[in-house]
Amino acid sequence: VNLLGMRVKEWYGWHFPELAKECPEPSKYCKLVLLMGQRGEMAEYDSTEMQASIAEVVEGDDALAGRIYEKAVCSMGGDLAEIDWENIRTFAERVDSLHQYRDSLQQYLVDKMMIVAPNLTTLIGQQIGAKLISKAGSLTNLAKSPASTIQILGAEKALFRALKKKKGNTPKYGLIFHSSYIQRAQKENRGKISRYLANKAAIACRIDCFMDAPPPVFGDKLKDQVEARLSFFEGGAKPQSNQAVMQEALEQYAKVLRKREKRAIRERAEAEAAAAEEGEEEVVTKKRRVEA
Repeated sequence: VNLLGMRVKEWYGWHFPELAKECPEPSKYCKLVLLMGQRGEMAEYDSTEMQASIAEVVEGDDALAGRIYEKAVCSMGGDLAEIDWENIRTFAERVDSLHQYRDSLQQYLVDKMMIVAPNLTTLIGQQIGAKLISKAGSLTNLAKSPASTIQILGAEKALFRALKKKKGNTPKYGLIFHSSYIQRAQKENRGKISRYLANKAAIACRIDCFMDAPPPVFGDKLKDQVEARLSFFEGGAKPQSNQAVMQEALEQYAKVLRKREKRAIRERAEAEAAAAEEGEEEVVTKKRRVEA
């Protein structure tokens, strides 16, 4: 999708070259291309309405919208033939639809992962969590795996190559390397953080797999633990013990269970009341039929 967006920039850049510097993001660029069209036709629209429409595309940045409109009016780009503009517009529409499909697919992944593995998603993100589950084969297989396997999951080739040569070090991380925690850690601490993160990911997987309707409170606490460990490596601040953190998570889990019970009781009472009303209506209807 980004490659196709670059092609739109390259093609439309002959007509409006200044737009690429003001709006480098491909999805917004395509929307602006469809909005503004040919610069020669912008005189037909009201400047205030056009700037307001541009501001909606660039997320409410009025200053940026004003700059884009001013540069569009006095751009140094050349004119477009009608046949060229038709092809650019069709291509931009296709790219914009692909961006929308990618966003909807990403939102589907978030919703699905929050149902399947909410604590793992809260801890490590939906993309890395989905890749780990896919690599392991299922959430159950991932939950049965030790933390050391989760740590190097995705780096099997490098592991076996190191074991075969009997020289060099085995890999310290696999798919979890793309996590923001490892990227934020210093180079000498990345191995420690990856081992710690894999340990917490193993706990989150087992909670998601073997607990009925698990809430994401455990994932939040595990995430706080990883953040505290990063702070410990950077500044030396001692993190909270695992026992205390899990005790807090269990207290929050008990509150969630009480809320679920109250909600279930309320829904059951509403259902019984609705059934009683339907029964009364049926009785009244039967009496009317008998009287008739």
